[in-house]
Amino acid sequence: MVKAVICRELGPPEVLRLESIERVALAPGQVRVAIHAAGINFPDILMVAGQYQLKPPLPFIPGIEAAGEVIEIADAPGVGIGDKVIVRARFGCYADEIVVSPDQLVPLPATFDYAQGATFLAAHGTAYHALVDRAQIKPGEILLVHGAGGGVGLAAVELGKVLGTTVIAAASSEEKLAVAKQRGADQAVLYGREPFRDAVKRITEGRGVDVVFDPVGGEIFEESLRCIAWGARILVVGFTGGVGTARTNLVLIKGASVLGVRAGEAVRKNPSLGTARQEMLSRLASEGRITPNISHRMPLEDFAAAMRLLMDRRAIGRVALMT
Repeated sequence: MVKAVICRELGPPEVLRLESIERVALAPGQVRVAIHAAGINFPDILMVAGQYQLKPPLPFIPGIEAAGEVIEIADAPGVGIGDKVIVRARFGCYADEIVVSPDQLVPLPATFDYAQGATFLAAHGTAYHALVDRAQIKPGEILLVHGAGGGVGLAAVELGKVLGTTVIAAASSEEKLAVAKQRGADQAVLYGREPFRDAVKRITEGRGVDVVFDPVGGEIFEESLRCIAWGARILVVGFTGGVGTARTNLVLIKGASVLGVRAGEAVRKNPSLGTARQEMLSRLASEGRITPNISHRMPLEDFAAAMRLLMDRRAIGRVALMT
């Protein structure tokens, strides 16, 4: 039997139940992975609520990323029993094992434990796709990262520094900003202390920023357009603060571009993007230059409380479920 978190009806995390279910038999070409940690992401929360782009048929197991050990193989080349791996999935990772194909596995960096592996690719992969593939950010440019205390925001801060930019981190608490500075942020902006657009203008001496990384949305989207440089790129990464609207004249006046970011869908449309992304992220992780910031490691049975940490903005970086 397999222990798994099951979604049988749509709603808040509390509708989920931890159950024991029958083990899935392997088909040829499949691999069974014993999951030691699963990462919690906002898409998991939205999927359970029925508010995500992907709507799996009920019942389903949430969870888009995990890390563990290969324990069974059915004629799947390139994979060995005992391999330590990161699992990429569209759902199914809130469990103590999962059946996948080899192309869903990535070697666990030697510098990572299982929790770090389980909280790495979704956030850092999104940040990489946004900054490199979409914005084509350049050394010397100025990057504004909203929600810099969250998992994807901190990933953008780290990668922004690796890519040679000046990073301005914006977050809702001094504690979150302190972590962002540890991860490489050059400047910090505390929401609520003053309008962030004024702070950014002051920091840049009126020039504005070249790239805005926005996983928050809501009012932040339009206000960001008021502190950008000519030719800026605004990356729409998410909408945890609501769906944003903006006056199109602000985009026109600055010759700006608004770019949607869907890292997973981009790879499904163009697999070569995923290859380059994975090679770069694996190399940087192995060199110790990037790593997830995990503020909470919780047992699988505490899944609802763990998901609430993200919903209530109490996590700094990532949250991992340990099995």
